Amino acid sequence: MAFAGKWETETQEGYDAFCKLLGIPDDIIEKGRDYKLITEVTQDGNDFSWTQIYPTNAKVTNKFTIGKECDMETIGGKKFKATVSMDGGKLSVTFPNYHHTSEICGGKLVEETFKELLKFSS
Repeated sequence: MAFAGKWETETQEGYDAFCKLLGIPDDIIEKGRDYKLITEVTQDGNDFSWTQIYPTNAKVTNKFTIGKECDMETIGGKKFKATVSMDGGKLSVTFPNYHHTSEICGGKLVEETFKELLKFSS
């Protein structure tokens, strides 16, 4: 699936809950509610450059190769190691506080973030 392109946020479902998960203060959540985030993706086979540009001109770029561990960074500046996988045309990666998936549906980039709710016991 080709992810390359420049994508602008159309809708945000669960925005407040996601921001609270990240520890963003209520006043900043309020300011950002109507922001239009721009995501620019370049793709060369399994190699990606994924940049998110915020209205304040802050941006975060993560470069990765599917199936290989890489260094990544959150918008808050937290650096971590992760491996992005692809399954059925959907990219998937686990950030420190949440899991993120991306796919192309109907000519649009659809990103979902959610907190892992699975618990296991022995």
